[in-house]
Amino acid sequence: MASRFNLSYLSLAIMAAASPTAFAAQAADLPADGSEPALELQETQVLGSAEEELKQAPGVSIITADDIAKRPPANDLSDVIRRMPGVNLTGNSASGSRGNNRQIDLRGMGPENTLILIDGKPVTSRNSVRYTRSGERDTRGDSNWVPADQVERIEVLRGPAAARYGSGSMGGVVNIITKRPSEQTSGSITAYTSIPEDSDEGGTRRSNFSLSGPLTEGLVYRVYGNVATTDADSATLNQDHSAFSCDGALCADAYAAGREGVRNKDINGLLSWQLNDQQTLDVEAGYSRQGNIYAGDTATGSSNGAANANAGEIAQFIGRETNTMFRNTYSVTHQGDWDFGTSKVYAQYEKTRNYRMLEGNVGGGDGNIGEQGEAPPGAKDTSTYQSYVINGQLDIPLEAWVHQVLTVGAEWNRQTLDDPSTFSRDINLGNFGSVDGIPAAGALRSSEMDATLSSVFVEDNLELTPDWVLTPGLRLDHHDQFGANWSPSLNTSFKLTPEITVKGGIARAFKAPNLYQSNPNYLYFTMGMGCPAGISSAGGCYVLGNDNLDPEISINKELGIAFNHDGWNAGITYFRNDYDSKIAAGYTPTGTASATGGQLLRWENTTDAVVEGFEGNLNIPLIGTAGDVLIWNNNFTYMLDNTDQDGQPLSVIPEYTVNTSLDWQATEQLNLVFSGTFYGVQKPRDRAFSTNAATAGATLKERDPYNVWGLSATYAVNRHLRVGAGVSNLFDKRLYREGAGSSQGANTYNEPGRAFFASVTTSF
Repeated sequence: MASRFNLSYLSLAIMAAASPTAFAAQAADLPADGSEPALELQETQVLGSAEEELKQAPGVSIITADDIAKRPPANDLSDVIRRMPGVNLTGNSASGSRGNNRQIDLRGMGPENTLILIDGKPVTSRNSVRYTRSGERDTRGDSNWVPADQVERIEVLRGPAAARYGSGSMGGVVNIITKRPSEQTSGSITAYTSIPEDSDEGGTRRSNFSLSGPLTEGLVYRVYGNVATTDADSATLNQDHSAFSCDGALCADAYAAGREGVRNKDINGLLSWQLNDQQTLDVEAGYSRQGNIYAGDTATGSSNGAANANAGEIAQFIGRETNTMFRNTYSVTHQGDWDFGTSKVYAQYEKTRNYRMLEGNVGGGDGNIGEQGEAPPGAKDTSTYQSYVINGQLDIPLEAWVHQVLTVGAEWNRQTLDDPSTFSRDINLGNFGSVDGIPAAGALRSSEMDATLSSVFVEDNLELTPDWVLTPGLRLDHHDQFGANWSPSLNTSFKLTPEITVKGGIARAFKAPNLYQSNPNYLYFTMGMGCPAGISSAGGCYVLGNDNLDPEISINKELGIAFNHDGWNAGITYFRNDYDSKIAAGYTPTGTASATGGQLLRWENTTDAVVEGFEGNLNIPLIGTAGDVLIWNNNFTYMLDNTDQDGQPLSVIPEYTVNTSLDWQATEQLNLVFSGTFYGVQKPRDRAFSTNAATAGATLKERDPYNVWGLSATYAVNRHLRVGAGVSNLFDKRLYREGAGSSQGANTYNEPGRAFFASVTTSF
């Protein structure tokens, strides 16, 4: 009888390539019964799939559950992910308009080019948040839907390795893998708190639970829940560092706001059914609630005569939620382990309801989301975003010419968005005359937007020699508005010696226009803030969606060398992304409304850019076998270029970032970590975002290099109880947000000061 292509054998083969010693130890533990004994595995060369091989590429980092437990995030997993090479937190543009709402930015390509996955399935709830003229959203992204204690590992893929995931992965992919159900009944409860030394900064309190075990033979379950609150910073946190003063009044456009708070509630359940020895069926459902707590970062009620300087008008919103996002997910996943290979097919439905206050943007009157002059301050409306995804792939080992594993797959992805509060409906645009795309006076504009993307892909993992693996790939995506897009890729690795490996890759990646950009019925309004020169604040300006855009394209290249020996680990990688056809709001009006003087702009393919730099790591074992007692871990990112064709930065990120840590397993129970991060100079735009005209003065102000240190400890009291404590920003290096928008150059976010944290986990 033919033996099946077993997933456990596949994982052992991958281990064998990485560590022959570890592989031999694992193979010796395999059961001797059955048709394929452990001895035969050691004698037979088995390649991993193309997907697994790409996870060995230079631009890939793995964060384990132990890593997270040793240095837990206050709330959002982005605090953990940012410690990897090639990763920073930033806004989606260099405007600074959402300075404290920083998201994961991989290799300087911007958060909108970072694809977030949970268990390999896309997470796209941020698409429910409107997209402003400056390219920002009032969101921290999609990295805060899974509690830290429920993460098994996080895979961070950058560069060519990420291109196989399709639209939105030009910068890279963050795949958050949750803990699987266990065969024995087990559970845990964790409580965490973080207390800032400065009472004007927001503290965190969170608790979560998990329960897992068998229901019947072959059927196991997992359920987890989470409640967390991070308070908003005081609205006056930055008042002594801003360019203006309000003589003690609470004035949102006078001094920039601190960080928003967030309230999280999560519940998730998974049933895993072992249908037989070859097939597993998972059924999962989840519900999350995430609310942004107002900190003065938005200009509330700006379009109905309530001036931002009205202290009473602004004060009433402090502590309230501006956005409340309700996310529901349902998925079914089938995995097969067959005679010819393995298969995985899943279907997922994701629905996000964004119940949001009708607010404008940071620091000034940038218009309401609601219809001008009609919605009172504090009024709310709901945008509803839905995503339907069906994905399947086969991994087939072949003995044709050379050892190889062929991967073939397909994906269907449909997204819909209904946003009735964004000037889509019942607005008279007849005053714009005969501008193409503008309906006649009195015509209704649909609030609904949708897009369908269908994809097929093929990859082949070829072992040309025992030391040389080549992985070509090709993906075809078809967008129902923008047609076909081909994304070829080629990755390779070659072992110069058992310890030294050279790896490289090149791939074409793309990003389809988002629903707001591509919908000709979507109209964004701003009351002068961010309008091109010559447009009065009274008339404001409009940005209209454009269904004649081209997708954004990047050619991603990397070349790296890695060394591994007895716990020593070192590597350096050069990367370059040539970014073409970036979409932004244009500078040249296409029409003028005679009644108001407001002018009409369109989303356009405006600029090309280059992102280039180095990233690397150096891990040095100091005490113990391979550093299992004391190890010194380091990684770095150095940006050579991150600018468009006008010399403007794509996003405000440090010139260099260096992460360093000493990890000491002091006793069997006690672990200590001393860590630090060095950030290089951060340079802002030297042209106005709205007009692209040269600027001077405070707008050119750089953020100087700085460093932040932390200390954490975990202690396992026994097998059922673990406690942790630590200090973040140990030396209290505080940075303040000095201006709204880009009015203070790169000084548009807060670096919070010293805080003390503690956690306790009990399990059974």
